[in-house]
Amino acid sequence: MATVDVTVKDVTGGWTADVRVVDRTTTTHRVRITSAEHARFGGGDVRDLVSRSFDFLLARESNTSILREFSLSTIEQYFPDYRDAMTR
Repeated sequence: MATVDVTVKDVTGGWTADVRVVDRTTTTHRVRITSAEHARFGGGDVRDLVSRSFDFLLARESNTSILREFSLSTIEQYFPDYRDAMTR
């Protein structure tokens, strides 16, 4: 099982999250989260949202297949059920 470490920074209009996934291969990712995306995908703690988003992704693909840099809403383009999973 992969370990996911998330560090969040405030930026104008939202946040950036640096994510480190330790599995067979360690990968790093940068995720941009706008205030609108934060609200769309359930709000709450940004770090928790990103962590749950990576749990969602890792249940569907390996960490080496996850984009290295992306906006949170990009996940929904690949996985249409993402929003429902985040807002449950």
